[in-house]
Amino acid sequence: MRTQDPPKRATVYFEPDIHRALRLKAADLDRSISDLVNEAVRQSLAEDAADLAAIEARKNEPVLSFESVVEDLRRRGRL
Repeated sequence: MRTQDPPKRATVYFEPDIHRALRLKAADLDRSISDLVNEAVRQSLAEDAADLAAIEARKNEPVLSFESVVEDLRRRGRL
């Protein structure tokens, strides 16, 4: 979060078991539920960004069909 931007409020509904586990984890780590949720969302978005970067980096690779891969494995005696 940029220091000049105040936090934004959102209502999120958790399943009871998830909420209980989250409350316990927050207490155990001496952190707020908001901190834990922000961290989890930030990590998920970073993983998405990494996936998109990997897709972009591989966009010019040849596309192989499943059938051609299986046929190649058979031809090489792997199946």
